[in-house]
Amino acid sequence: MRRARPRANYSGMTTRTPLAGPSVWLGRDIKDSRRWIRDLPAEALDELDAAVKSVRGMPWQEITREDFHLPMLSDLLDDVADELENGCGIVKLRGIPVDGYSEGELRQMYFGLGTHIGTPVFQNRSGELMRAIRDEGAHVGRTYGQVQDTTKGTTFLSSYARTLTNGALRFHTDRTDVVGLLCVRQAQAGGVSKLASTPAIYNAILAKRPDLLEVLFQDFWRSRFGEESTDKETVYKLPIFGLRDGKFTSHYSLTFIEAAELVPGVPKLTALQREAIEMLMATAEELCFEMTLAPGDLQFINSHVTYHGRTPFEDDAASGHDRLLLRLWLTMRNNRPLPEGHEILWQEIEAGQPRGGIRQVTT
Repeated sequence: MRRARPRANYSGMTTRTPLAGPSVWLGRDIKDSRRWIRDLPAEALDELDAAVKSVRGMPWQEITREDFHLPMLSDLLDDVADELENGCGIVKLRGIPVDGYSEGELRQMYFGLGTHIGTPVFQNRSGELMRAIRDEGAHVGRTYGQVQDTTKGTTFLSSYARTLTNGALRFHTDRTDVVGLLCVRQAQAGGVSKLASTPAIYNAILAKRPDLLEVLFQDFWRSRFGEESTDKETVYKLPIFGLRDGKFTSHYSLTFIEAAELVPGVPKLTALQREAIEMLMATAEELCFEMTLAPGDLQFINSHVTYHGRTPFEDDAASGHDRLLLRLWLTMRNNRPLPEGHEILWQEIEAGQPRGGIRQVTT
């Protein structure tokens, strides 16, 4: 039975209570914890290698869980999925053997592993199931989406384009239950992952400014420009925070909100909305921790309870330090229920149902 929604008090503001559980963590506490660390057993490497050999010649994007046999690793990968949904919401799986395999073989290995944790979903409108996260140079805006901000006289890059630069990425979530990032090569300098618990951010704002917390439960205009659309005018409304049946979710990217503001007829953010976003970003920075990914590290993030960002980086291809991460978006078999109204983004809001990713263009 669905729990009653929070009640409004005499002033009209909803009475909310602090969130609790392992997904509510502070960066200063969790950074030295081993709760979110898992190590690939050395004895499982032969099994993983055999699985890769068994799909030799098969397109990586066609590999299914049944094709990629991992009996020795099944308990570990089930534990990863459980920690992501019912635990702290982040996992680093260490020891993926990235050396000695071609990029194509690594894609087969990673995709096969991913099918044992969740189900890969599309990351853009043209059917991309795995993205190579690297600095692609100055052309990214022309290739992956940019528009002119006539008010500021600047070029506005889509979220898609920003991912493929060497610049910093602000705290955000992706359009999927879980994001996986496999580090193949690290940069010469920088490119550090930054993570923050969104339920902890909720609690901190509740304690300081409950009025601004309530703003974050109200609709913000977003644009689908980038991964989903070539047109910034494809807009929709969705709150930044949501709760259903005691389960929290946050979907947030300032880039999509800023893109919507460029659309004629879309209301500009109110002063209170801007203040709420500023507090959200400052609190995320205050509560986050930094995680360095080494080659062979596989980071999983539950998007509903975790913001992630990135520091800028510098490559040095000559020395083999040109940053390359492979990204999967996974819908999870054990995912949480989402609030009514979130169908506009997720398509499906009931627990345990496939959802998320980018809708495909049909002709």
